[in-house]
Amino acid sequence: MSELDPRDARIAELEAKVAQLMERVAKLEAENAELRARLGQTSQNSSKPPSSDPPGAPRQSREPTGRAQGGQPGHKQHKRERLEPDTVVAVLPERCCRCQRRLRGRDPNPRIHQVIELPEIRPHVTDYELHELGCTGCGARTRASLPDGVPAGAFGPRLAATVALCSGRYRMPKRTVKELLRDLFGIDVALGSVPRMERFVSEAIAAPVEEARVAVRDQAVVHQDETGWFEGPQEGRKARAWLWVAVSAIATVFKIARSRGAKVAKEMVGEDFGGFLVVDRWSAYLWKPRGMRQVCWAHLVRDFRSFVERGGESAKIGERLLAQAKLMFRCWHRIRDGTLTRATFQRRMKKVERSVGRLLRKAAVCGHAETEGMAKDILKHEPALFTFVLATGVEPTNNKAERALRGAVIWRKISFGTDSEHGSRFVERILTVVATLKQQRRHTLAYLTTACEAALHRRRPPSLLPAP
Repeated sequence: MSELDPRDARIAELEAKVAQLMERVAKLEAENAELRARLGQTSQNSSKPPSSDPPGAPRQSREPTGRAQGGQPGHKQHKRERLEPDTVVAVLPERCCRCQRRLRGRDPNPRIHQVIELPEIRPHVTDYELHELGCTGCGARTRASLPDGVPAGAFGPRLAATVALCSGRYRMPKRTVKELLRDLFGIDVALGSVPRMERFVSEAIAAPVEEARVAVRDQAVVHQDETGWFEGPQEGRKARAWLWVAVSAIATVFKIARSRGAKVAKEMVGEDFGGFLVVDRWSAYLWKPRGMRQVCWAHLVRDFRSFVERGGESAKIGERLLAQAKLMFRCWHRIRDGTLTRATFQRRMKKVERSVGRLLRKAAVCGHAETEGMAKDILKHEPALFTFVLATGVEPTNNKAERALRGAVIWRKISFGTDSEHGSRFVERILTVVATLKQQRRHTLAYLTTACEAALHRRRPPSLLPAP
């Protein structure tokens, strides 16, 4: 038996190295493709917010309408309402502008020029003198107690409500709230007093918020979404949490939880929720039957744009899917404006539904792994893509829930979440109150003040639900 030729051994060694290098190149190419895809993500093709787009990122193109900028003829006019004046100053001309003759009389319909000014704001301070008197009989000394409705602390209900409004509506950090009280109202409070007032307001509105949570579960349509949050501290650092929202026609409720799973999603609307749920494709919402669930088309449009950016067959399919989405939204806007009947809309959507299904099935075998995976995921939700066509009151997008979360996301970025369970309860309750009252066009500060006064007098707080 002849010995192995050294050249053959060298060739085998080189072939093994080439195989290793080819495997390494394949891994690096896959990693490079993934990183390039991440770099190419914008608010137009992913869930990233517009504020994260780099300079020069493509913006959503809009077809020119040919109309001038600004309000269009026939649009509803918005103007500042004239306020009831505290002072009226009659300004009369003394002489004629032409002949300089002295003028007399008054104009029955003068032109009004109203000037609005803020008064100097001074806090109203009340001293309660709690006298201590001695008994002439037994010698014991008794100090008077505070009257009913007087807070045990130094700050009244309207001041506490203002602090909560600054935090929950205007997303001010606690130190900024402290500075605002000093600069605008001349009230110097300790930094620790701000969270104490927030906790007082949180407890005052707890019952109405819980009532709103229960009421949302009986609504016909609910928009639901979630976003990241931080809650802590836990072992020296804040733990990952999620801020959930459920938007209905009468109320918007929030909840902070350590889970992003289906259990919390069910708690928000109730396991026996019989209405329609408008959501994204997150797995936590799969518990709801597809016929009673509507998938957000704003997310689908972003996914279709990502098909286009991958090129090749994926791009061709993505462009045709975007065309179908554009047709759908054009018809939907007419339904919303009352210029298209529901029957005609449903007839036109049958063709769109067939086209979208056919294109998604082509995308699932187009040869681009990422597009195939995304198309297959969308097809799992296919019956939930067009629920809004048959169900009156259901919208094709989840914009209501996403808009409700937008302010909370900004607050999270400013405050880095909450430091305690009490802080989390305040956040979810004050956000519920602010969003719900905004829906109903009710005055937030007036409501919070009334709720705080009710808590001090041990009365039932005002309801967040609209009057029957």
